Parts: sequence; C-alpha cells; structure tokens
Amino acid sequence: MDNKGKFIVFEGIDGSGKSTQIKFLADKLKEAKIAYEITAEPSEGPVGVMIRQILTGERKMDNRVIAALFAADRLDHILNEEHGLLNKIENGTTVICDRYYFSSYAYNGVDMPMEWVIAANSQSSRLLKPTVNVFIDLDPDVALERIARNRQRTELFEKKSRLEKVRENYFEVFEKMQDETVIIIDGNQAPEMMAEEIWQKIKGYLC
Repeated sequence: MDNKGKFIVFEGIDGSGKSTQIKFLADKLKEAKIAYEITAEPSEGPVGVMIRQILTGERKMDNRVIAALFAADRLDHILNEEHGLLNKIENGTTVICDRYYFSSYAYNGVDMPMEWVIAANSQSSRLLKPTVNVFIDLDPDVALERIARNRQRTELFEKKSRLEKVRENYFEVFEKMQDETVIIIDGNQAPEMMAEEIWQKIKGYLC
C-alpha cells in the first residue's frame, strides 16, 4: 500500500477564488481524517519573500530575473530539508498548494517565451508532479471586481489585459501537457457548489 501523501494544486487567475476553495477542501480532508498541510507559492522561504516584495512594488526587477526567481523558489519549496514538499509527501502528509509551476507558465509566459519558462521549471516537474491540478476558470472582469472589493491594493500581474493573456496561457499549456491531470472548474458558481464539485472530482485521487 502506498502511504505517501498526495499533492493537490489549485490554479487560476488572481481573484478566481482559490483561497476559499482551499479552505473548503481542508475541511473535507479533516472530516476524512487525512493528514494535510496548506502551502502556497511564492513560498515563505527567502526567495519567496523577495518575490512578494517584487509583486507588491517594493522591489523592481527585470522579467527574466522574476521568472528565474520563481523557478528557484519552487525548487527550494520542494527540496528544503526542514519544510520541503517532498519530505512532507514522503512522510504521508497530503499537501494542498496555492499555485505551482502552471502559474509560472501562465504568468511568466506573458513576458517570456513559454518554452523558456517550461525549461526553467523542468527540474521541479521531474521532482514533484501534482496528483491533480484544480483550475478555477473565471472571466478576468469578474476576477478584477472581486479583487477591487477585497483588497486595498493590486499586485503586479493584476491588470485586465495581463489576466486575459494569463488565462489564454493556462489553456495553451494544459493542451501542451497531456500527461498532467487537470480538472477545470467553473468559477462562476456559488462557493459551496464549487467546493462540492471539486470534492466529487478529486476524492478518487486521494485513495
């Protein structure tokens, strides 16, 4: 019997409702008595902290540097001896992650050649592939309305034209990577309905 944990990744443009759905899923895992942990990218590590400063405008860096930092942060997130994802999953903890390499392909792929971004993250995809990717699909106009209601300031990537391109990039890369398990969820549903649909579609991967 495989005693490893599973790796469930939530993807979507900013404002799509990932954080809410992650909380719903965590409640389901708790009810099912499945050991879990929630994490996110950028990570809480030193490279992740730098990326967050860039996203909020505290630091300025070239797009090529930003894309490389995301790839480096991801490797540290996977391999870190103290809190790395690989160790947690090997030890039986199911990890729910808010964003992973598909986010890099979609977001960094706006400014950089997509193939470059995929190659920069190739070690991560070999080391740790998600059990399932849950993509919450939402129109950028609706997403930006939600962001405006819920936040005092927007981040670097939260502009309509960019989010439209990011959404296109997600679907482009899903088409490219047929070996990945991707579940697409309509983000216009009520949160509780969406949570139930996600649970019904992913619970079979948790066995």
